[in-house]
Amino acid sequence: MKSKGIAVPYVIWMAIFVVAPLLIIVFYAFTSQAGGFTLENFSTMAQYTGVFGRSFLLAIIATFICLLIGYPLSYWLAQESPAVRRVAMMLIMLPMWMNFLLRTYAWMTLLERTGLINTLLGKIGIGPLDLMYTQGAVILGNVYNFLPFMILPIYNVLIKIDKSVIEAAQDLGGNKYVVFRKVIFPLSLSGVVSGISMTFMPAVSTFIISRLLGGGQQALIGDIIENQFKVVGNWGLGSAMSVVLMVLILAAMNVMRKYEDENAGGNVLL
Repeated sequence: MKSKGIAVPYVIWMAIFVVAPLLIIVFYAFTSQAGGFTLENFSTMAQYTGVFGRSFLLAIIATFICLLIGYPLSYWLAQESPAVRRVAMMLIMLPMWMNFLLRTYAWMTLLERTGLINTLLGKIGIGPLDLMYTQGAVILGNVYNFLPFMILPIYNVLIKIDKSVIEAAQDLGGNKYVVFRKVIFPLSLSGVVSGISMTFMPAVSTFIISRLLGGGQQALIGDIIENQFKVVGNWGLGSAMSVVLMVLILAAMNVMRKYEDENAGGNVLL
């Protein structure tokens, strides 16, 4: 009974700040401007199909790049000494201590035509290039801001893999490539799936990065939702978009979870 009592504040917190807002969003999604039930909010979303597609495409690309960078880095960290790990993790987490908005503004100063990157390119006879207000700038902002969300879960799984399992695979004749493919990677899939989830979800719904680095020319679904709530005042359409986006993200994550379950365990050496 005492253990259940400890959970009461958490349940209350979740009910007020998670469940209640979700219920309000769902309510507005199925409510017309006059206050009656309607599905018009969802049918109106057809005009934003291109925005949904662009949002998911850029988020997938950013997540894939984070995985390409994050997995090797996590694997390297797992092999290093504790002292190296502490320093490396501090360097990885250091940017996260800075305000998200300030980090994005910093990239604006780097990417603009008179910024540091174009200045360096100019010294070797290249540029100035139009780096700002492009899809590449939005992807770069997503990768920079969300890369730690990919590294940390993968690293936490890799560091817990029992060394004796790897040694057993090596004793059975497996080289480094086979051991990684048959043992290490399958055992780290839970971290990979968590990293993909933690990176993809904020990348697909962000609006600050696309607004600042995309300059409004690369609007994502997060920008449209914010605009419906704060500018247009169409809470019904904004809520409908939020519900659909949430369902699509949950569906994508469910597919990833099923893939993880099917490939869990690691088949040591065929």
